[in-house]
Amino acid sequence: MYMLSHLHVTLIGYPLIIATTGAEQSAMSVSQMEKNLFNLKFAVKELERNSKKCEKEEKIEKAKVKKAIQKGNMEGARIHAENAIRQKNQALNYLRMSARVDAVASRVQTALTTRKVTQSMAGVVKAMDAAMKSMNLEKISGLMDKFESQFEDLDVQSSYMENAMSQTTTTNVPQNDVDALMQQVADEAGLELNMELPSGQLGSIGTSTAVSQEQDELTQRLARLRE
Repeated sequence: MYMLSHLHVTLIGYPLIIATTGAEQSAMSVSQMEKNLFNLKFAVKELERNSKKCEKEEKIEKAKVKKAIQKGNMEGARIHAENAIRQKNQALNYLRMSARVDAVASRVQTALTTRKVTQSMAGVVKAMDAAMKSMNLEKISGLMDKFESQFEDLDVQSSYMENAMSQTTTTNVPQNDVDALMQQVADEAGLELNMELPSGQLGSIGTSTAVSQEQDELTQRLARLRE
């Protein structure tokens, strides 16, 4: 169990409590923490843009596959197909990472709002800010693992607001809600959602009278997002 001391810093007329351990007596300034939070939110958008860019590259590679097949160039078609799959997987990786960073940013925002910012949290966010510039997904993921562990290691007490907000993050979204939304999207698009739903949640699933290859790919993408 960590022995916590508290530093009181005045921010906009009221005290901001920054919890520290004995080895963490120097607290990051609030303005710097807010700057890092802004950069996290910016990184979310950057990751989303990278995901969309990869999706465009995937479509380009698939078009090249078609042309190569039409010309009888099977080896070239195979290469472009591999590139398309690689771009598709990378797009999903960026999308997942974007959702995870967004969840972390929400927790940082809540910590600032409830005036419970730990020095360890601030340090990890600062390191994450630097990692975002390189867009190294492996490094970012590792830093977020460390960030999330700070809440447990330092036994940070959260307010009701933090608990309410954390329930809206990606890592805490009930799978039943995810399944329901996916089914709703499929119904609106007239697609057949190929996934097994828990008993009691089976409902009318929209079907298309002429399901195209593109629609099949969309269904598979939705299924992978559920994984």
